[in-house]
Amino acid sequence: MATMENVIVLVNRIQRACTVLGDHGGGDVAALWEALPSVAVVGGQSSGKSSVLESIVGRDFLPRGSGIVTRRPLVLQLHKTEDGVQEYAEFLHMPKRRFTDFALVRKEIQDETDRLTGKTKQISPVPIHLSIYSPHVVNLTLIDLPGLTKVAVEGQPESIVQDIESMVRSYVDKPNCLILAISPANQDIATSDAIKLAREVDPTGERTFGVLTKLDLMDKGTNALDVLEGRAYRLQHPWVGIVNRSQADINRNVDMIIARRKEQEFFDSSPEYSHLASRMGSEYLAKLLSQHLEAAIRSRIPSITSLINKTIDELESEMDHLGRPIASDAGAQLYLILELCRAFDKIFKEHLDGGRPGGDRIYGVFDNQLPSALRKLPFDRHLSVQNVKRVISQADGYQPHLIAPEQGYRRLIESALNYFRGPAEASVDAVHSVLKELVRISIGETQELKRFPTLQTELAAACYKALERFREDGRKTTLRLVDMESAYLTVEFFRKLPQEVDKTGTGNPRTANPPAPGNPRTANPPAPSDDRYSDAHFRRIASNVSSYIGMVSETLKNTIPKSVVHCQVREAKRSLLNDFYTQVGGKDAKQLAVLLDEDPALMERRLQCFKRLELYKSARDEIDSVSWTR
Repeated sequence: MATMENVIVLVNRIQRACTVLGDHGGGDVAALWEALPSVAVVGGQSSGKSSVLESIVGRDFLPRGSGIVTRRPLVLQLHKTEDGVQEYAEFLHMPKRRFTDFALVRKEIQDETDRLTGKTKQISPVPIHLSIYSPHVVNLTLIDLPGLTKVAVEGQPESIVQDIESMVRSYVDKPNCLILAISPANQDIATSDAIKLAREVDPTGERTFGVLTKLDLMDKGTNALDVLEGRAYRLQHPWVGIVNRSQADINRNVDMIIARRKEQEFFDSSPEYSHLASRMGSEYLAKLLSQHLEAAIRSRIPSITSLINKTIDELESEMDHLGRPIASDAGAQLYLILELCRAFDKIFKEHLDGGRPGGDRIYGVFDNQLPSALRKLPFDRHLSVQNVKRVISQADGYQPHLIAPEQGYRRLIESALNYFRGPAEASVDAVHSVLKELVRISIGETQELKRFPTLQTELAAACYKALERFREDGRKTTLRLVDMESAYLTVEFFRKLPQEVDKTGTGNPRTANPPAPGNPRTANPPAPSDDRYSDAHFRRIASNVSSYIGMVSETLKNTIPKSVVHCQVREAKRSLLNDFYTQVGGKDAKQLAVLLDEDPALMERRLQCFKRLELYKSARDEIDSVSWTR
């Protein structure tokens, strides 16, 4: 049965996984990181922070020196192993290398710091992540932060004091962060930088653990009992005293296990501190922190579990949206492509038939653009008296027309009907443009296609090619309608013309003013208005032609849309992808894989989503496996 220690190990794993995902992990990983408890080590420069950490670890592994030594946060994850297992360390930025020589660990911390900050005294908020596996540690996560300082030294910007404090605050402000406040015993606790900051971010002291270092360096005749017993500054948790290794011990590389033993002997044999010996020293501090970290985790487990379950649901939904990995066999790939095409075709038809916008623009071509174009045709200029006179005269040649200028009528009508070709072709092109735009919009709205930019391009090209073919058919058919009107003029219309002339009072050309019997020369001469070469005569011809053109215009206004819909819109609905289906059906697995070549950005997004999903599922499974009974 799992114990609470397993959960601390789990927290370490989740923190490490969150770090691996980094900025690619998304807001959910950041939220999980915020929900996980940790311990931040805070103190002024030269307060003994490094010695405390090394005492807890039992290894000498941190860079040392004067001034600011810790210039980047160090996230230190301790993993307790079985007795007899060799100790080793791993850096997150060097995951395949195990360090068993802790002198090399110290060097790598220094080198990795220098890689980012240069060999200067600059600081960086980018953390270094180090895991140590040892039988001499407890499961714990500690964050070593740069030491607080009051003044900038040479080589540092004037803002260094505020920069360090801001960096430290970014960690200790979090409500799930336990604060390990380090203060040297040979300085007045009232001047402690760590306690001052802890009091600001944790005024109740619930999250603060006070550590007093350098007890063995206090002036003779003085002690730190007022602090350790909570009289000088009270915290909700008891103060812990630490005796660091002396510089001589460090120089002689005294083993940390021996140093721990000497530390405990100091408290046991000290007249001042012997009554507190059971709760003094680095080993006790490590166990104390581990216990409180357990308690913090225990209290946070319900909210962490809730966050994990909520995020798993969101990530599963996102994975469904992004699509699952593609199969490698040709049959599955072809099936996927056909499914994607059907999804596109469904959306395209919804645009045409209603339910999605766009199809109404085709109706607008027929209801607005075509009638407007027909009204704007230059028939007034074509049927002006001057032009009618010119056409009629040219049609008669050297002989004047005897009764009605039939040849002139025909030429006027046929040339007028040619004007209809423009609006007819414009209607075809306008509908073609609408269909192309609807293809583009439909491809963009087909969520399943977003994964495959190559397939989108090929699908669009195939659709545009088919639409070009439909447009050509539409143009031929529509222009044929116009040519049909020119090829055969309606006889019935012209049979009515003489009667219509009678109604105007101008008389029937065949019966008006008949000559007197026996004396054709004495017949009544035609009135001036009846002069077949007068302007009134040509205006009458223009009026007759205009009436016929109007009749043809009404006919074409109804038949052109029928032709366009039949040749373009109906075919787009019926057979837009027929050629593409034939083309795709003849491809092999390699060619189909090219079509299903995904957008690299989307593949990366899915990969990150998959990693996060695995992280959360693993976290949920491990939390579920933990027994909450002691």
